[in-house]
Amino acid sequence: MSQNLLFSTELISFEVQAALPKVIGDISKAMFLERFNYLKQHNHEYFTVVIADPTDRVVGVGTIFVERKFIRNTGLVGHIEDIAVDESQQGKKLGLRVIQALKYIGAKTGCYKVILDCSEKNVPFYQKCGFTRKEVEMVWYTDEPPKANL
Repeated sequence: MSQNLLFSTELISFEVQAALPKVIGDISKAMFLERFNYLKQHNHEYFTVVIADPTDRVVGVGTIFVERKFIRNTGLVGHIEDIAVDESQQGKKLGLRVIQALKYIGAKTGCYKVILDCSEKNVPFYQKCGFTRKEVEMVWYTDEPPKANL
């Protein structure tokens, strides 16, 4: 089983592991495997936490990726992205557990800070998770190519 993991389970605190059940998107198995294998090859930078239900249906997910900076003595910054919990599972603290796991990974990999962007309606949730409001998010969209060119 351990060969199917993206990174060591030691990066998930025991508290979070104990609180998570085994439980987003509509992609093909081939697309999933292509992305999974890429992330597995880069498991020093990308950490995705997935919660599946007993039928292996994904009901919670989140990612932290580690950015290598020149500032802060070549410090590391964790960026939390793509937090999602299936509507049928909301209210069960799965989002909180995913955030706790990702923050722990950020700390254990040496990030001096962990940041995320969110919608205004989600600010109270992330504040409960220990985040504070800081600065402003800006975005610029490209013409959205059908597939990444990397």
